[in-house]
Amino acid sequence: MLSMRHIEVFHAIMQTGSVTGAARLLNISQPAVSSVLKHCEARARMKLFTRAGGRLQPTPEAIALFPDVSALYGRLDAMDRLMQDLAGGRLGTLSLAASFPVANGYLAKAVATFLEERPGVRVVLQSLTSPQVVDRVVSREVELGIAYEPVVNAQVETEVLIRSSIACVMRDDHPLAANKAINVRDLADYSIITYLPQAMLRSHVDRILSQAGIVPHVAVQVSLSLTGIALAYYGTGIALVEPFLLASIPLPGLVTRPLRPHVELETLLVRARAAPRSEIMAQFVALLRRQVHDALETGHAGLPPFPQGARQR
Repeated sequence: MLSMRHIEVFHAIMQTGSVTGAARLLNISQPAVSSVLKHCEARARMKLFTRAGGRLQPTPEAIALFPDVSALYGRLDAMDRLMQDLAGGRLGTLSLAASFPVANGYLAKAVATFLEERPGVRVVLQSLTSPQVVDRVVSREVELGIAYEPVVNAQVETEVLIRSSIACVMRDDHPLAANKAINVRDLADYSIITYLPQAMLRSHVDRILSQAGIVPHVAVQVSLSLTGIALAYYGTGIALVEPFLLASIPLPGLVTRPLRPHVELETLLVRARAAPRSEIMAQFVALLRRQVHDALETGHAGLPPFPQGARQR
């Protein structure tokens, strides 16, 4: 059988018509081209070129072979372009799982932005609870998970994506909307909306209320931040939720005010320990970090600024 080196030299000579041209095209010496051609013809058991007027003329057999060789080079070129697209993050699959508020908010926005310049990329995005996100990462169903703390699993490693806090979301005509921040004791006289007892973030809300020694009127308990925000929009009360969703889906007429004392929450990037990391995911995470940082810097997240940084654990 002919080797790829034989085929490469044959193709170069057919393109250029001479040993000199082939050597220049392949960036090798003329003797090397002549040697490979001689070995190629011996392997093929036929003459492929004859000399005429200082140039190599292909034989009928060489002319018959050339279309298949050209087709092979076309496939190699296509493979090279595919490799460049994969290395450049223009092709591939993003497999993601995220907690509901994250998936429905800034993560969805980041995916949409990422796909604008990379129409060849496919995305799988699952919206789940934080424990379910970790399970998907451990089972390698997704390459990256985004979940709220705490994440305690020896099979994963985490980095902090963002630090935020529970905040107060309310209509802009609410009596407390004029305040720059809301002290937890100010909530005693108003209806509030917060998470169901089994929701992971509910413990943060209960702790700060208990420490303040107040028992507010909980009008509605919800499983999703989005539901609490929607209820606040319709005037049901003050939603005590993680408000970063509003940075991606702003609702006119709603305001977000920091809750004092604040309860810091960490949103984590979760990956399977020692799992390979794709180039496309690295580029996506870089974009996600930029968008989250920009939202904090501009105040679009409705949150006070917290120190940002990636702390690996």
